[in-house]
This record gives sequence, structure tokens and C-alpha cells, in this order.
Amino acid sequence: MSDADHTSTPGDVPADVETIVHVMRHGEVHNPKGILYGRLPGFSLSVTGRAQAATVARSLADHDITLVVASPLQRARETAEPIAAQHDLLIRTDDNLIEAGNTFEGLRVAVGDGALRKPRHWWKLRDPFTPSWGEPYLQIAHRMLAAVNKARVEAAGHEAVLVSHQLPVWTLRRFLEGKRLWHDPRSRQCSLASLTSLVYQGDTLIDIVYSEPAGESDPRVTGA
Repeated sequence: MSDADHTSTPGDVPADVETIVHVMRHGEVHNPKGILYGRLPGFSLSVTGRAQAATVARSLADHDITLVVASPLQRARETAEPIAAQHDLLIRTDDNLIEAGNTFEGLRVAVGDGALRKPRHWWKLRDPFTPSWGEPYLQIAHRMLAAVNKARVEAAGHEAVLVSHQLPVWTLRRFLEGKRLWHDPRSRQCSLASLTSLVYQGDTLIDIVYSEPAGESDPRVTGA
């Protein structure tokens, strides 16, 4: 693990206490038109997505989970439901876990048959580093880390599950690993309903463990 010390908040949790924060991506969404739905309301899990959420809940059944927090978007809350039910917990929401803002929201963005074919949208792609088409990566990383640190302190000595979205989860992971935040979206290791588990000893991040209890999915599929 590299560059982890900058995530510490001294004094929050005793040094001998281990806490795990599982940052989960939501399950598959019912999206027959294949649009980039972003923060749009009304997008629920598909039948497959509900099965994925249930699979992850079963995989976490014997874990010491004391806190379940979700993005306020419907697909994240629905993903959190079976996990919370498994541990007899109420789902809390945190706006810091919401999907990244994106100017292509509501459009198809697949190469060859979507908004990217139209010259009027090309100006949005001028800067891949910030990026120019949406919420700055650094802002995403900071708000996600705020959600993680809040959960880490509250669930100290136990485990928490935070349900968010692909880009925020992947951006958080790259930030914690000390990697540059701009990247090729096709290379994200963040499958549907996957877990990016952050292991803390006291206030210090000591490990990041990635797992796919519900199986692998293709990061290139838009609107999954």
C-alpha cells in the first residue's frame, strides 16, 4: 500500500483497533436504452441487479457489519437493502457517496452510435485530466474519503458497507493508492456489486482488498 498515511485523522480510533469499510458498487440497473443515467431519478435495479445484491448480502452474512450507508440514488439504496436486512440494520444515506456529475447525463455515449458522434459535444472532451465533462476527480476523491472516514469512526472495531457508484469508487481507490486520478475508463477494476474493502488499523489504512462476490462485469458497458 502506497501513500496511505495522508488518509489518517489522528486520534479518532485507538491504534490497536481494526476496522473494515467495504465500498461497494451498486448492482446492474434496468436501462434498456443504454443511456448514461448519472444522477437522474427513477433508475432501479434490474432482476440481475437484485440477484447480485442478494449474493453479496449472503457473502457478508457472517461479517461483523454494524453500519450500512448508501448513495441517495435509488439503485444504491436498493443494493444496500439485502445487506442491511441480513444484519438487522437501517440504511443511512450520505450525499458524499452519490454518482459523479456528468454533462453527458441522459445521453447515449457509446462510441459510434451515441453523443460522441456529434461535433457539438466534442468541446466537453477537451480536458481528460480534470475532467472537462464532469465533476473534478479530486472533488470526487475528497467527498468519498469524507464518507469513508465518517463510517470508519462510527463502525470502529467492526465493519461498515458503503454503497456507491463505479467512478466514485474507482477514483477513491486510485487516490488512496497514490495514483493519478485521470485514467482510461475501460480499465477500471470495479465490477457491478463488487467490494473495494479498506482495512484500517486505528486511523491508518493498511490494506485494500478487491473482490467480486457477484462475479465480473465489463467496465466498457455504458449505463450498466
